[in-house]
This record gives sequence, C-alpha cells and structure tokens, in this order.
Amino acid sequence: MPTVFITGVVLFLLLGAGYGISQAARAIPWDCSDWQAFAHDDRTTAILESLAENRGKTLYCGVDQSDTFTKAETWEAGKDRNERDDTIYSGERGIFRGFIAAQEGWLTDGESGVTGVSIDRIFEFPREERRRRWKTKRITIPPDLERRVRTGWGQQTGDFDVRDSGQIAAGQAQARTRFVTPHGGGAGVSYNWQTLSEPPAMAACRDRGAKFVEVTPSPDNSGGWEYHADLNNHQHWYSTRARKTNTWNAVCKKRVRRTRR
Repeated sequence: MPTVFITGVVLFLLLGAGYGISQAARAIPWDCSDWQAFAHDDRTTAILESLAENRGKTLYCGVDQSDTFTKAETWEAGKDRNERDDTIYSGERGIFRGFIAAQEGWLTDGESGVTGVSIDRIFEFPREERRRRWKTKRITIPPDLERRVRTGWGQQTGDFDVRDSGQIAAGQAQARTRFVTPHGGGAGVSYNWQTLSEPPAMAACRDRGAKFVEVTPSPDNSGGWEYHADLNNHQHWYSTRARKTNTWNAVCKKRVRRTRR
C-alpha cells in the first residue's frame, strides 16, 4: 500500500512539473514570410551578418525553414565567435554574441553543447504576451436626495413674527434669491448644475473603484429649496436665506476581470 501511494505521488508531481514546463515554454514561432538573409559574396559574412541581426530568427528561418544556410556551415561560421571565448562579431546590422548551449547541441547534432532542449529555447522564440481578460463594467448612480447639489445662499430676508411660522420669510427668501443662469442674465447667486454636479459625481465613482464618465443633472424645475436656520437673535422673530438644490445621475466605468466559463 505505501508503495502504491508513493508511486501515485511521484506521478502527480511529474505531471504537474511537465504541465508547468509546457506552460512556461509557450512561445510564438518566428514569421519567416518576410525574412531575408544578409546578401554578401562571402558566405561566412552573410551568415554572421544574419546572426548579428537576429540570432534566433536566423536559425529558425535561415536553417530550419528556408534552408538558406545548413546547420554545419552556420556552426562553422560562428563557433569561434562564442561569447564564452570573448570573441564577438560586430556586423552592419547588429552584434553576434555566440550560440547558447542548446543551439550548439542542435547545430552539431550533439557533438557540442547540450541536447534535449525544447525548440523554443533553441530558436529563441519571442514569448507570448499574457493577455488579461478584462471587460468594461458601467455603473449607473441614480438621482438621490442624499446626493443633492446646492447653489450658494441668497439674500437674507427681513424679520417676521414667528406666528407666521416662517412661511412669509421662506417666500421672501425665494424671491430674494435671484439667479445668474449658465446663459447669463440677472444678478445674484450664480449657478450651473453641470459644474456643481461633476465633483461629487467623480468622488462617487472613485468610491466605487471606477472612473467618472459622465454626469447628467436633473432638470432644473426649481422644486428643490433649502432654508438657513433662523438668523434673527430676538425671541419670536424669524429671518432666513434660501438656496436651490438639485439631483444628478452619473455613469462610471470600471475594468473588471472576465469570469471564465
């Protein structure tokens, strides 16, 4: 029983390791459709110039794909210019710094270097970029009286007997709160619902981990009013100031991971 268990564990670990290696080795093969070797009358120079420009792509396209160069002559041209020997080739289109051990083993059919290395290491394929799967989520914040915006205060009213319950004072406060609209005209409290709504909308979007996209103030129907606390210090008398209030909608945009199905 212990032997069977240990064997199962070993197989599991090997399979897991193999999966990890295959995941790490994922690569994009070189596209050889527009690849051209360096043109030169001297064969060695042509090979070294091609290697200097792009060693991995030269091996893949020049040797393996189009048979522009043979493995043997490619090795012969570059074997004395390995970086380990501190001898490099400075070409017109780059620098050739020698072969890696895996490439040596492949070019010499195992006589030099190491063998049994994955093809992506031999040809130095560019790594595939890991793409994160994102989607854009739009968050709508509806109008709410708890998220009102307000104009500045209007002019203070006169003093009224408290027996009027402040109703006359409120009416006069509204009358004295003259507004300068976004289009101009009038004198008094200046307001623009769009300008007033944007800062709190941005803050609300940030609180939700999103970016502010747009805000739409509610229609200005003059139905929302607020009044200052009693400004008259004398008992039984009442005075106040008025300001208008409004609500807004906002749309926020947030990037979230797609759920895999």
